[in-house]
Amino acid sequence: MSTGFCVQCGQSCTSRVPEGDNRLRRVCSQCEHIHYENPTNVVGCLLEWQNKVLLCKRAIEPRLGYWTLPAGFMENKETTLEGAAREALEEASAVGDDLRLFGIYNLPHISQVYLMYQGTLRDGFAKANEETLEVALFAEADIPWEELAFPVVVDTLQRYFERANTDTDRQDVIVADISSRPGEALNIVRHP
Repeated sequence: MSTGFCVQCGQSCTSRVPEGDNRLRRVCSQCEHIHYENPTNVVGCLLEWQNKVLLCKRAIEPRLGYWTLPAGFMENKETTLEGAAREALEEASAVGDDLRLFGIYNLPHISQVYLMYQGTLRDGFAKANEETLEVALFAEADIPWEELAFPVVVDTLQRYFERANTDTDRQDVIVADISSRPGEALNIVRHP
């Protein structure tokens, strides 16, 4: 059964386990090029300003009209930090200062890994761009919890406010596995 065409020579591919491998892969029937499909990195920012966090209302699918943190797919030839900063600028014209890794979220059911950074929103300035209907700064009591786009956004905000409401100055990186889909109850395994 053909599974597309080879990016190297244009011939058809088949699905099989290559010699020396243990997983089903797309392999070119002509040149034997193996087409690896690996998880996608999503990078984003939790930007704070005067005890509020920046959220963006999505202007694109999936989850059009829902609130999210500025985030998106990492590009080739950039670091995760550069990608997170770029996404904040693209989605909200926002610049984050003092960005540091906040959390790593594994979503194996959709083959994604989220790397969320935390920092300060420079001058408290943000505005909507092409992928965003509106931006706003929210205090914890005002977060539209039922209108958040993705489980990773819910958990990132919950963990941020948990830390903000304690007297500890924890800076350790959060690591969690999320198996829930948007609109479902959170199903998260947090790692110490």
